[in-house]
Amino acid sequence: MSPSPFPNDPGSKSISKPAAIPVTLNVNGQERTLTIAPWTTLLDALRDHLDLTGTKKGCDHGQCGACTVLVDGRRLVSCLTFAVMKDGANITTVEGLATDGALHPVQQAFIDHDAFQCGYCTPGQICSAVALIAEGKAKTAEEIRELMSGNICRCGAYPNIVAAIQQAMGAKL
Repeated sequence: MSPSPFPNDPGSKSISKPAAIPVTLNVNGQERTLTIAPWTTLLDALRDHLDLTGTKKGCDHGQCGACTVLVDGRRLVSCLTFAVMKDGANITTVEGLATDGALHPVQQAFIDHDAFQCGYCTPGQICSAVALIAEGKAKTAEEIRELMSGNICRCGAYPNIVAAIQQAMGAKL
């Protein structure tokens, strides 16, 4: 067999593996340095390397919002973002929202309004709602629904989710 002109071709005798690279993320207020493959998503870095399993892997295509986290205060679907792209960024997951043992007002509102059923989408919904409130664009239930449309709930808890967000909007965040 003649050598392939393509270095990573399965027919080639020598297949080079890309080196793992260091990435530093400030996750929930704690600086964490990982050595990961360059194609590791932020979602996989959080779940598989940092054991922060609150962030869920739903569709893995950026369509359901279950993997939503806050990056430098803005909501982001972590399944579509390589961790290396966020080197040095401040990442907040659902685990990092509570302060001194007290739930974040959005977390409490979700409990108060029973804004979850199976709970799978809840971490992404909560992180997205925290950012939505910080953005200050939603003033009505219709605007909340529109701005939360990237977060899918297969159980249909939408009326309770909207009510929870409205309650949290009234709280001092």
